[in-house]
Amino acid sequence: MEKALSPSAQGNPLDHRYQGEHPVRTLAYLLRPDRRRLAAAVAVFAVRHSPLWLLPLITANIIDIVVEHRPIEQLWYNAAVLLCMFAVNYPSAVAYARLMSTSIRRMSTGLRSALCRRMQQLSIGYHSKVSAGVLQAKVVRDVDAIEESLKQTSEIGLGAVTTMLGGLIVIGIRAPAFLPIFLVVVPAAALLIRAMRGRVRSRNEVFRREVELLSSRVTEMTSLIHITRAHGLEHTAIGRVDGALDRVRTAGFRLDLLNGRVSSLAWNVLNSLGVACLIAAALVAYYGWFAVSAGDVVMLSTFFTTLTASTTALMNLTPVIARGLESVRSIGEVLQAPDLESNDGKREVGAVTGAIDFRGVGFAYEGADEPSVDGLDLAVRPGETVALVGPSGAGKSTVLNLLIGFIRPTTGRILVDGVDAAELDLRSYRRFLSVVPQESILFAGTVRENVTYGLPDAGDDDALRAALEAANAWEFVARLPHGLDTVVGQRGAMLSGGQRQRLAIARALIRDPRVLILDEATSALDGRSEALVQEALGRLMHGRTVLVVAHRLSTIRNADRIVVMDGGRVRETGTHDELVARGGLYSALQPGRSA
Repeated sequence: MEKALSPSAQGNPLDHRYQGEHPVRTLAYLLRPDRRRLAAAVAVFAVRHSPLWLLPLITANIIDIVVEHRPIEQLWYNAAVLLCMFAVNYPSAVAYARLMSTSIRRMSTGLRSALCRRMQQLSIGYHSKVSAGVLQAKVVRDVDAIEESLKQTSEIGLGAVTTMLGGLIVIGIRAPAFLPIFLVVVPAAALLIRAMRGRVRSRNEVFRREVELLSSRVTEMTSLIHITRAHGLEHTAIGRVDGALDRVRTAGFRLDLLNGRVSSLAWNVLNSLGVACLIAAALVAYYGWFAVSAGDVVMLSTFFTTLTASTTALMNLTPVIARGLESVRSIGEVLQAPDLESNDGKREVGAVTGAIDFRGVGFAYEGADEPSVDGLDLAVRPGETVALVGPSGAGKSTVLNLLIGFIRPTTGRILVDGVDAAELDLRSYRRFLSVVPQESILFAGTVRENVTYGLPDAGDDDALRAALEAANAWEFVARLPHGLDTVVGQRGAMLSGGQRQRLAIARALIRDPRVLILDEATSALDGRSEALVQEALGRLMHGRTVLVVAHRLSTIRNADRIVVMDGGRVRETGTHDELVARGGLYSALQPGRSA
């Protein structure tokens, strides 16, 4: 897994490649930047927790002072030690919380940032295979599980370990004859944990995958709710979610049942040992076999109860730790995914004239019997508008995805201004490219934020208004309640389809792209909206290299060239009038309805 950088890392590349090592090692990498802070937190915690393992010793001293009538000054001395321990508890607790919380929160923030950064690096092919709901669950739920696991392990686990170590040290000094009995507890607990670890891990993995499936189902349901309601399919949608819920319930029940068995087994074994230790200490004191005082009996009994409680706490942490480690593995599935868009070390693009050349380009999707594009030869001149038409499945959208760089040719080359696109840093190339899709994606921000998205120096309101006017959008933006600062709602829900499309055109205009891609940009609009959008598109296309996929005649008839595709190959090329006169496949497609 990649090592998550803290926010102060300022977006540096992730510098540790996950290769499937144990999740504990991965966690060590994640927390490495705060190792000094964590060491200080452990030291402070030991001070804070000292009363739990010193109190039985002081209690034993006080009992012996009373029983054996020792000098009363010893009583005040022991009381003073107790008061000092209590006095430092509060400031040490605050210091520990500050140190540990800062480290864990920094790690979780860095890990979420690493996940989001990696999602931006992964190819579009990866995102088409992995549900957005699953990825969301990894960023939110899995990181939460890691954070909670670390919190509980640091609080309960450290408490149990420091109590056990402190108790064993005191017993070794005060009653060394009983030390071997106490040392039996730790190996017994270790054996129990080892015996149950594999099953707990397996159950956690099953539960995690069922939760990811549920997240995917819920995301799917919410994104399709308009279609579901429009077709009266509410019961079908609910049934799909209910099926996932049932599987989560079953997996969760089995996990809880296993955790209950582990907890009960640990409690019975450890408390049986505790009773045995108490009886042994009482017999030793009663018959005087060793020099054991009444206070020592109380101390040994208290220590074994504390030791048992600490070991039980560690046992109860097993499912929490297993869930956290499983979440580390889950996140590793994203951070180690090899399907990356690699741009490091490639040529930066400083300018684009718009000359695009497809040379023998072919592409086949994974698992497909036939290539989606086969032997494509197409040269597009700077400033030329080329329309791609053809039946469904002809390969038109694949050509656009190849040009954007979402997918790479399996054969052939794509040249941009004479340079192989495989040699270019696609991030810099895309600064000169804009896409207007069939359904424009807006986020729940203002008009201003949506149009200038990714452009912190987009200019003043005059430049923004000019882009909106050119896109035929200013007339409706000016009527919005807060103008440019009106929130458009999730996915632009407060706007009509035509309004969203015009904002998308304004977004493209303000970027002044050299290469423009129009993917069914008007197919979902009514007649009036289409007219406004077509007029705006005419301004946007002027002087730019344009590749357009469209069905409507009004969008393609004025193109400089129309390329007719079928079965992934170019079948005809020419202007609208030339292709109609030829009477071939283009004429059979009946442009205007199903080109």
